[in-house]
Amino acid sequence: MVATVKGVETQHEVVKNCFCMEGGQGETSYINNSQVQSRNLEMVVPALKETLDTIRLPRRPEKLLAAADLGCSCGQNTLVVADAIVQHMTDMYVSQGHDPPEFCIYFSDLPSNDFNTLFRLLLDRRYFGAGVPGSFHDRLFTERSIHAFTSTFSVHWLSRVPEQVLDKGSPAYNAGKVFVHGASEATGAAYRRQFQSDLARFLRCRAAELKRRGAMFLLCLGRPSSAAPTDQGRVRLLYGTLFEDSWADLVREGLMDGFNVPLYAPTLDEVREAVEAAGAFRINRLEMVTGSPAAVDHPDDPGAVGHTVANNVWSFVGALVDAHVGKALADELFGRLQRRAEERAGELMAEMRLPHVVCSLSLA
Repeated sequence: MVATVKGVETQHEVVKNCFCMEGGQGETSYINNSQVQSRNLEMVVPALKETLDTIRLPRRPEKLLAAADLGCSCGQNTLVVADAIVQHMTDMYVSQGHDPPEFCIYFSDLPSNDFNTLFRLLLDRRYFGAGVPGSFHDRLFTERSIHAFTSTFSVHWLSRVPEQVLDKGSPAYNAGKVFVHGASEATGAAYRRQFQSDLARFLRCRAAELKRRGAMFLLCLGRPSSAAPTDQGRVRLLYGTLFEDSWADLVREGLMDGFNVPLYAPTLDEVREAVEAAGAFRINRLEMVTGSPAAVDHPDDPGAVGHTVANNVWSFVGALVDAHVGKALADELFGRLQRRAEERAGELMAEMRLPHVVCSLSLA
């Protein structure tokens, strides 16, 4: 028996201290498993530019413009966002008869993030860059210091698994499961409350840090408005089917104890409610878009599909699984996930175009 992490507080500490996308440049690293995110990001760059257009320049605009990407991870996608901001704001300044400003782009994520890999990508950029370690559910910057915030593929990750979900004495205890999809109504309600509390807290922090004329752009996983919290839509394919069933195999064999994925795909209404609860922000744009299919080199090859999907999921939650059960069991888990993905390759290629919430905000 391999020792496992136990206790509600211990699991909270694991999320806080160990959670990050897989670092480095290996086969399961985020940098090598974020092609779908890159395609989805390209699709919403026009919406990002529209958000930047809401930034009102004074008659004598500042000579330094500061932007921050929250939940930046360590791959190229955060640089796509930074480059889009720099280019668009430069064009805006010039179109209004001003000299382009200097830019400072802050890249923020939890301290466990692989900032070293990210920093190696920052050579010869058109801006000054800096890393800011910390949770985006807390304050990260001084008051009124940031012109533009972005956060892509991040705010669907919760600050913690809801306490009731881990409490065996609670009606919301997620017995025998690792994800909210298909769970009890009480479990779904606990996840929903945690998401809305987290997002409202996130927004209150940004409201203090954002300049009066500033703006914010958010992109995260979502689900249809008609779906209950326990129906996570197509996100279920990754965490409610492949991951959960593979975990259940090892539980039946007595090799693992409780674990829950701290992820929640909201509806548009749930995002709107969190914005209203936080106050301070006005919604300029709130919509759902459908993302790109899985990025598989040989989509007709079940082996290639299984391998790619397993690596993708590993790049997202591998650090949490390693911290919970150790590398040996993590290897076993993702091996089983890969075999399941091979068996369902056709379904995955047809269905794994995940919905995303696009949200543009300005200070009210």
